[in-house]
Amino acid sequence: MKLYYATGACSLSPHIVALEAGIALELEKVDTKEKRTASGADYWQINPKGYVPALALDNGELLTEGPAIVQYLADQKPDSKLAPANGTAERYRLQEMLGYINSELHKSYTPLFKPDTTDAVKQERKEYLRKRYALIEQRLAKHDWLVGDHFSVADAYLFTVTNWAKHVDLDLSDFPALLAFQKRAGARPKVQEAMVAEGLIKSAA
Repeated sequence: MKLYYATGACSLSPHIVALEAGIALELEKVDTKEKRTASGADYWQINPKGYVPALALDNGELLTEGPAIVQYLADQKPDSKLAPANGTAERYRLQEMLGYINSELHKSYTPLFKPDTTDAVKQERKEYLRKRYALIEQRLAKHDWLVGDHFSVADAYLFTVTNWAKHVDLDLSDFPALLAFQKRAGARPKVQEAMVAEGLIKSAA
């Protein structure tokens, strides 16, 4: 399988999940502005949506959308416990959390990265994000991870998205449990391995 990614983008989440699950992926970097891959391919021809992540499956199909990709990867290695079993109440809680991160957090960051977004809109988005993080804070104040007792694909997604805060000057100092979660998740060896591979941090070795 091949993962199309951009450094530090939401594609970091399936990159982390694959490493946590012990799944070997071929990686191909995408220039999201030029829509070209590192090998020179036209990314529009690979993924008509034009954004990452995209996972090329061994059967020739292409799977897109981060929440779908991370669940697919987790289901390839159920013993990794990165996702509860299909059909269980816990699985629906996982999907609930993935949907919340996707719609309420991930998409709210988007305008903050655009140079033509007005200061007023940026301020409104930051306030909106802080309100949405309040629910996450309540959860993490009681539990180390978002779903169950184990690190899951939802945690990989939350870590990835929240890692953007420092790049857009979003103050999260009022959320100590969230900040502790970021440190806890960020200290995981496979999370660090993914970040080193994408050039986000330097290897400790």
